[in-house]
Amino acid sequence: MRLRSKYDREIFSLALPALGALAAEPLYLLADTAMVGHLGTPELAALAIAGTLLTGSFTLFNFLTYGTTAQVARLIGAGEEARAGSIAAQALWLSTGIGVAIAVLIAALAAPLVALVGATGRTEELAVDYLRIAAAGLPFAMIALAGQGFLRGISDLRTPLVILVAANLFNIVLGLVLIYGLDIGFLGSAIATVVAQAGMGAAFVVYLLRPKAESRRPSIAAMRPLMRIGGEIFVRTASLYASFLVASAVLARVGDDSLGAHQIAFQLFVFIALVLDSVAIAGQVMVGRMLGAGDAAGARAASRRMIEMAVLAGAVFGLVLFALGGVLPHAFTGDSDVIDRADEIWPLFCLMQPFNGAVFALDGILIGAGDTRFLMWAMLAASLGAFGPIALLSLELGWGIVGVWWGLLALIAVRLATCGVRFAGPRWAVVGTR
Repeated sequence: MRLRSKYDREIFSLALPALGALAAEPLYLLADTAMVGHLGTPELAALAIAGTLLTGSFTLFNFLTYGTTAQVARLIGAGEEARAGSIAAQALWLSTGIGVAIAVLIAALAAPLVALVGATGRTEELAVDYLRIAAAGLPFAMIALAGQGFLRGISDLRTPLVILVAANLFNIVLGLVLIYGLDIGFLGSAIATVVAQAGMGAAFVVYLLRPKAESRRPSIAAMRPLMRIGGEIFVRTASLYASFLVASAVLARVGDDSLGAHQIAFQLFVFIALVLDSVAIAGQVMVGRMLGAGDAAGARAASRRMIEMAVLAGAVFGLVLFALGGVLPHAFTGDSDVIDRADEIWPLFCLMQPFNGAVFALDGILIGAGDTRFLMWAMLAASLGAFGPIALLSLELGWGIVGVWWGLLALIAVRLATCGVRFAGPRWAVVGTR
């Protein structure tokens, strides 16, 4: 790997604030968990169930961010600021419509959704009430996703960081006041979240409507490119999300010790993904802008550098995890059976990290290039063609947690092979704004 590159300064200037913004959500969830955890076990369990359902909504609709970033960055690179402003307005209308629809569905289906997860008794009642209140904040949360996408597209990653941190700090303070100060209890957490999301959404509305635009009127024709890219990213994300759900479902049938070990490794996987995702976001911005400006060679050179940096970061994480293999699982549990299962998959988990780095970087690069249809099919091939069969065979043939994690490694390997071949070719590096 080269020690220095002319692209390093810009990559870091984009990746570091992106990392801060990415870290804001899990830190907020951690604070929310700490506040609610002191109320009782049913309250904590209800928050876990409602939080899982709400987080799934954010994850599945992250195309509002990624699709907007790719299109805006390309238009900015081409010097078409007014068209970029129009995309910002259309992203606002699209995200508002999606947010309202999801809010209505979750509020109406809160009871069956919670029952589907398996909650009963007091926990079920609390989770349903929490979901019905928290659903009111979803339109604002979807607007925030679109706002982040636009600001990333114009290379402004500091403003989203400031808005997200301010909203999360406000949520914590208001949560403490409502839960303990006014003695509202568990549902005070949901109310605080909605109020904080409303303020966050309002701030992003200002930025979405501020730039000069050809038109700010809602237009299905103008939204169509966002919806096309959004649909492809949605399928890609849903396919990956489904793979993780299948892994948990299989291991739940293998045994609690295997499921517990999987949860430890998976949470560390998510934490490391924050760092690697920040490089991917830099890739979305830089590649989109360079291709819009007609600089395919620059986009390819900057992409190579980002892949190098992501692989190096993944390798460092892998080595650190391997060195701490005898310590880290004990920080999460004292159950010897869970620790034994974690020891079985630890070498695979560590080996995966450099490959994860390459895959995350390639993902961001190809999203920035607008090559989302390819990414959709590549993810479906990896999840349905590689991971799914191995995971199901692990249950049928008794391979257990090791088999499931070999399946996850196969998923990453197929994604690396398909995206790597795509990157090596010329078809992704289309210049201009078409």
